[in-house]
Amino acid sequence: MDEECCEVVVTGPDAEWLAGFTRTLVEERLAACGHQLAPIRSVYRWEGAVHDEAEARVALHTRSSLVPAVVARTHELHPYDVPCVIALPLLAGNPAYLRWVADETREP
Repeated sequence: MDEECCEVVVTGPDAEWLAGFTRTLVEERLAACGHQLAPIRSVYRWEGAVHDEAEARVALHTRSSLVPAVVARTHELHPYDVPCVIALPLLAGNPAYLRWVADETREP
């Protein structure tokens, strides 16, 4: 397969919001799928204070070349000022699955 795939992690305020967000990205072919975990616990520093809050997390499988579009779309849709969006490389995997990810996502 010529196209490299990656996993893009996005966190959100709750499971319902994140499920709708994930569905939008899959419908728009920016991701082939998303595997959601909820609840998660996030401890972070923001504007000088330490926060400890429940959130949800999704692992989106997509083409590496689509990461800039995923980041841009997240910026448009996400309620946070600075949402967590990080891309992790996939070193290897089931070739048929990785081909499916590429087939179910759009060209960059």
